[in-house]
Amino acid sequence: MPYDTPKDPDQIPDYLHGLLLAAARRDAQAFRTLYDATAPRLFGFALRILHKRELAEEALQDGYVAIWHAAATYQAALAAPMTWMATIVRNKALDIRRRQDHPVEIDAEGFDSDIVAALATAGPGPEDALQRSAEAQALARCMATLERRHQQAIGLAFFHDLTHGEVAQQLALPLGTVKTWIRRGLDRLKTCLARGEAP
Repeated sequence: MPYDTPKDPDQIPDYLHGLLLAAARRDAQAFRTLYDATAPRLFGFALRILHKRELAEEALQDGYVAIWHAAATYQAALAAPMTWMATIVRNKALDIRRRQDHPVEIDAEGFDSDIVAALATAGPGPEDALQRSAEAQALARCMATLERRHQQAIGLAFFHDLTHGEVAQQLALPLGTVKTWIRRGLDRLKTCLARGEAP
């Protein structure tokens, strides 16, 4: 089988990255393998947010639809594959909470503890869990180095799954300004993660 799961946990991130790249090329077998490899962990993550199996299943399904459509946009420099997918599923779970009349504050800084908790408790082993936690924490620390306006724009766009137009509306700013802030913020994040600049 071309998509056999590697036995070495250290190879899992590269393995998942490869599956995402294949899914971006609309390889249905790769996407099914990605789902089988990651769904149990992401379902547990959604369940912690929603507390009901049927709602967690809905969030998971919505999340994987979004992952399928957005696979080509995944940037390995910004997040590990599981961190990226956990963020998407989290967004879908929060959408469901909103529809269930559970108020959810849009807060670009609040994603880290959720993702760290999810990734630290459901990995193949302690070393894998530590690696995932470290990646999520590094991203959060780098986010903290950005200007507040850039944090808000990126947080709304990537951690809350809003379009640039929706971010502009949320912040009451021109679309061009929001696009500039997001581009500059992402450049800063990439540099921070690459150089290990986070405090």
